[in-house]
Amino acid sequence: MNRYLLPLSVLGTAVGGAVLLRDYIAGGACPSKATIPGKTVIVTGANTGIGKQTALELARRGGNIILACRDMEKCEAAAKEIRGETLNHRVSAWHLDLASLKSIREFAAKIIEEEEQVHILVNNAAVMRCPHWTTKDGFEMQFGVNHLGHFLLTNLLLDKLKASAPSRIINLSSLAHVAGHIDFDDLNWEKRKYDTKAAYCQSKLAVILFTKELSRRLQGTGVTVNALHPGVARTELGRHTGMHSSAFSSFTLGPIFWLLVKSPQLAAQPSTYLAVAEELEGVSGKYFDGLKEKAPAPEAEDEEVAQRLWAESARLVGLEKSGVSSVRGQPLPK
Repeated sequence: MNRYLLPLSVLGTAVGGAVLLRDYIAGGACPSKATIPGKTVIVTGANTGIGKQTALELARRGGNIILACRDMEKCEAAAKEIRGETLNHRVSAWHLDLASLKSIREFAAKIIEEEEQVHILVNNAAVMRCPHWTTKDGFEMQFGVNHLGHFLLTNLLLDKLKASAPSRIINLSSLAHVAGHIDFDDLNWEKRKYDTKAAYCQSKLAVILFTKELSRRLQGTGVTVNALHPGVARTELGRHTGMHSSAFSSFTLGPIFWLLVKSPQLAAQPSTYLAVAEELEGVSGKYFDGLKEKAPAPEAEDEEVAQRLWAESARLVGLEKSGVSSVRGQPLPK
């Protein structure tokens, strides 16, 4: 028996070390213990993955949570699960299809009419590396959902967020933005051969540029906005990448993924941190890699590109220059 003690001890040490290393790389749990009783939170794409875990974390902290999702069956199931796990009954499921400008306007109008305040907006929903699909309004799917959908939604809710200040907007981007480029001549991939990876990177770069310009416009309002890379997580987002399509790739890359890929629970910690941390009050226009603020790619900090993208995005989604358009009689913010 004794001859097994040393090998078992070494194995235990190795496994323990690997787990600690994985947790270190993953970035750890949200360091803030702040609670948000009575605060209204909207999380898009909250029926699964990072969005669901973010909603769960914020429900635990006492928030009034609105899960905004396209698939209402999954959304209702997620809301029920979160209510059961947190014993917070202020968790509801609302329909929102970010691939439809009509759906976004209807959702925003309902929020404006039925919710007294909105304190936290987590723009979490995304599509990644999908085929060359288009939204209901003809936009390339990744640019349309990841950027334009959240751009319109946020603008429609700005007056509500300002009236609820101090309030926060959290935009989920990705480390992939570093490989992105905003091609103003062909934002919707109508002229070039479609590159699903490049389209994803462009959409996530657009998210950070939107964050920067929105932060500039929100100065002095009590509303902050920040972008983040949550880390690579085991979620449905990667279903189009083909990483696990073969037994060979699963076997050879499995240990690497185990080390580098976060659970949805860990990947939700940065969103939670940006939503609740008292030390981040007043922090705006920043990019976080996990729980730490970092400088994004140079193009993500180009003010001229950010302003041009804002103008083009506003044109594409129908936000008029005057700032006056209708959402059931509600003026759109400038």
